[in-house]
Amino acid sequence: MNVIAINGSPRKTWNTATLLNKAMEGAKSAGVKTELVHLYDLSFKGCTSCFSCKRKGNANLGICLMRDDLTHHLERISKCDVLLLGSPIYIGAITGVMHSFLERLFFPALTYNAGHGSVFQGMVSSCFFYTMGAPEERARTQNYESIFQFNEMRLKTLHGSSEYLASFDTYQFDDYSDYEASMFDEKAKAKFKAERFPIDCQKAFDIGARLAKAAGK
Repeated sequence: MNVIAINGSPRKTWNTATLLNKAMEGAKSAGVKTELVHLYDLSFKGCTSCFSCKRKGNANLGICLMRDDLTHHLERISKCDVLLLGSPIYIGAITGVMHSFLERLFFPALTYNAGHGSVFQGMVSSCFFYTMGAPEERARTQNYESIFQFNEMRLKTLHGSSEYLASFDTYQFDDYSDYEASMFDEKAKAKFKAERFPIDCQKAFDIGARLAKAAGK
């Protein structure tokens, strides 16, 4: 049994990666193996619409036939028990590399045949962790919830349970005075980070532990 975490942030030690690592710690507490993949370390593209994954007579039906740095990881995900995804919200959306990854993950599993939603062969439970500099109220006003819910629905293509955790108003810089960012109240953000982010980290740990235990039953 194993858990794979996918970091869609260019940063390896900040908010998104921290939540993923906490979730993996939770999974490890349940006695499972974990692996963290940084998408920004890989060279790959999104779906090229070749439709090879849907061609009749294809022995690899439902499998992306593109060959690049992502291929090995997609194969491992198809055999894992729990998938943890993480991305910051940039300009109102997940990062470009995470979107390209999701294209390669979801599209081969989707079928155009009537009465069938997915040809994915495994059963993978999942959780998507989102981080953003926007406060929760602004995120809701801008309908970020629709992004979270859409990806939650699509992750059910993997035949397992799906959930998400959104961490709002995250700290973005080491020193706000070094950047053009006067709209932010650094003291307020620092206070929020000190009080709220540890709670989100504990939630991530609990999610990792719970998903790992559930998958092991």
